[in-house]
Amino acid sequence: MNIAIVGASGAVGHELIRVLEEQNFPVTSLRLFGSKRSAGSKLTFRGKEIVIEELTHDSDFSGVDIALTSAGAGTSKEFAEVITRHGAVMIDNSSAFRMDSDVPLVVPEVNGADALDRPRNIIGNPNCTTIQMVVALAPINRLSPITRVRVATYQSASGAGASGMAELEAQHKAIAAGEEPKVEKFAHQLAFNVIPHVDVFMDNDYTKEEMKMFNETRKIMHSDKISVSATCVRVPVLRAHSEAIWVETESPLDLKEVRKALEEAKGVVVLDNPAEKEYPMPLPIAGKDPVYVGRLRRDIADDRGLSFWIVADQIKKGAALNAVQIALWLLKHDPRFAK
Repeated sequence: MNIAIVGASGAVGHELIRVLEEQNFPVTSLRLFGSKRSAGSKLTFRGKEIVIEELTHDSDFSGVDIALTSAGAGTSKEFAEVITRHGAVMIDNSSAFRMDSDVPLVVPEVNGADALDRPRNIIGNPNCTTIQMVVALAPINRLSPITRVRVATYQSASGAGASGMAELEAQHKAIAAGEEPKVEKFAHQLAFNVIPHVDVFMDNDYTKEEMKMFNETRKIMHSDKISVSATCVRVPVLRAHSEAIWVETESPLDLKEVRKALEEAKGVVVLDNPAEKEYPMPLPIAGKDPVYVGRLRRDIADDRGLSFWIVADQIKKGAALNAVQIALWLLKHDPRFAK
């Protein structure tokens, strides 16, 4: 497979390179694209240095089978035609096309087959918070359709990219040195704080991040019956997002049956032993692939409700890994690529 990565110099771009190696993806050639500022610099893939090319309207993507793009919505919109004009499948990590009716929004464990219906040769990679949530929701939804989801997210600095992580680290260092911490990336100081504000506020007083969870969940799970109410919070954690989730199903479910379904679900690890203080936490889960589920219990305020806690690495499953898993799904199931 001839692969391109657009936005190679960013945090997700670096992670895409690592994930391609970890997944032993069959790469025949790899081309890296970036801004004028990053063009000419080099990154290493499987022991070989690759020069980053500047992405321009004259960039030639002929011969590229799959392009993994993570350079922001503006760049994706501007260069989508350049990337796809010769037949490359664009797996896009931005919000540019996620809700377009002719662009599938895919989490392979949930709706991999949607990737085959891509009129524009673009596949959307969902928002990080949505990805990890629907991986955990899907096994439950198969037991009884989910009607309502309430979720509070605890989102790490990595959700704001490498600069977000750097700002959190710098703030802690400044405070330890008795200096005033600089606030540039986030709305307020993140160190020793939590900020109930991720992305911009909409007219309904929900943030764009919260509305992504509402709209994307419905599209991925093919259901306009699921209502999702989210409060997204930035927390002083470097990497890996956590979510507290309450779901309501059409019929009451047996807790043992739910646990079994989660344990058998692809991409899910159940870590749930409160008596031994075993539950998912972002620190030990950073850098790992699965979505971890714990604190599974009945919702005592709802006889058709369940409550649980999930953690996943935002840069891996929430971005780079899911994109590469879409590509792997295509290799296995798309007649164009399947051997």
